[in-house]
Amino acid sequence: MNIVDAYQRTGSYRGAAAVCGVNHKTVRRVVERAGQGRFERRPASRRTHNTDMVAPLIEERVRQTDGRISAKRLLPAARAAGYAGSARNLRRAVAEAKAAWRRRRRVYRPWVHEPGEHLVIDWGSRDGLEVFCCVLAWSRTRFVRFARDQRRTTTLRLLAECFETLGGVPAVVLADRMACLRATTVAGLVVPHPEYLRFAAHYGFRCDFCAPDDPESKGIVENLVGYAESDLLGGLGPFADLGEANAAAARWCAEVNGRPHAETCAVPAERLTVEQELLRPLPSLRPALAAGVSRKVDRLACVRFGSARYSVPAELVGHAVRVLVEEGDLVVFAGGAEVARHRLVAPGAVALRDEHYGGPRRAPVRSPRARSAAEKAFLALGPEAEAFLVAAAAAGTPRLAAEIAEIDELACAWGPEALRRALTRALTFRCFRAADLASILAAGEGVPAAVGPGAPLAVGLPAVPVRPLTDYALAGER
Repeated sequence: MNIVDAYQRTGSYRGAAAVCGVNHKTVRRVVERAGQGRFERRPASRRTHNTDMVAPLIEERVRQTDGRISAKRLLPAARAAGYAGSARNLRRAVAEAKAAWRRRRRVYRPWVHEPGEHLVIDWGSRDGLEVFCCVLAWSRTRFVRFARDQRRTTTLRLLAECFETLGGVPAVVLADRMACLRATTVAGLVVPHPEYLRFAAHYGFRCDFCAPDDPESKGIVENLVGYAESDLLGGLGPFADLGEANAAAARWCAEVNGRPHAETCAVPAERLTVEQELLRPLPSLRPALAAGVSRKVDRLACVRFGSARYSVPAELVGHAVRVLVEEGDLVVFAGGAEVARHRLVAPGAVALRDEHYGGPRRAPVRSPRARSAAEKAFLALGPEAEAFLVAAAAAGTPRLAAEIAEIDELACAWGPEALRRALTRALTFRCFRAADLASILAAGEGVPAAVGPGAPLAVGLPAVPVRPLTDYALAGER
């Protein structure tokens, strides 16, 4: 319209071109179209940029990071995708993508908490320990405990402990989409696990889960997880064992719940006394949520776990114990106290401790049992006779019963004491016949005692009367 107006004022194409700063041919073309009643403009063609090839990558990264990624961080990925332009152009493209994302990004409405309504729970992990965190939304009372795993039994046990600490049960427990608490997901909806539903029905609360890819819905507990990991684990850890860690966590919770909260400007412990009046009462019967699994001690003072046997103190035979795996160790609890600890062994193996059976293992001893009169008379000689009989039987002595009867006759002739010494010597030289014992008895004291190689041989000679040399002197020399 400016060109047509300039032409009407000047009356020439070149004059209108000088006024509008365009070519006179452009003036003529516009005036001719205006005379025909056509004022449509040609569609302006978009100018291409060298960042167009990585525009989808920029939009995706901006969406994933909620508009927080910088062009400097995105430049290596853009280079790998084939971008050859300057970093300045990429910064412009990233800035435009961030502006477009902020225009499309949803607007959040503050969550107005109601007393006794919501308890938000989540898991964290650091330094080999799992951190279980809970926040009572209205009073901002915090509960933190440590565990070795994030299994369903552990989660429910710690949640029950949280209810005991709070002194009541909230109306809703809001959890992340924990694998331990959900059975499956259908069309984006979480189906709770049956054990979790039974637990919720017993305590009287409603299960609720966060929306997928929506950390803002549980930001209140996400902040607590990060706070616990940085302040509790970073400031007080590392801990020697799980008991020490949980004791420190209880002290830490008492400390932070006793300070004014930055958001509410109130002390959570004081607000909890008000909120407890609106919490639902705890059930009179608590479900058994002890850690580990139950096992019964068999007659061998062992429990079976993973197709292997582990010993426990013998006085627990027939009792039920709890078995828990901690850092490669199998720990056995009875009455809430640890009674045994073993390293995990392969299926089919056995792990035993001597103290569980009153001392080290003794070699099996099969004592002889006298049945006949001859055997009773022979064993009455004492332990020497018992050792002789066991060795003779092991050596396969033929006609051993007849030999025992003949040896009993030697006892009548030589006496029990001499026969005991003969039995000891016969056992040393592995002679198990009655004739051998008779030879030993006949030799009497004039036989050498058995000694080790190279030791002097001591021979016991009989005592004889000694005459002085003067008895052999001649009569004239006396």
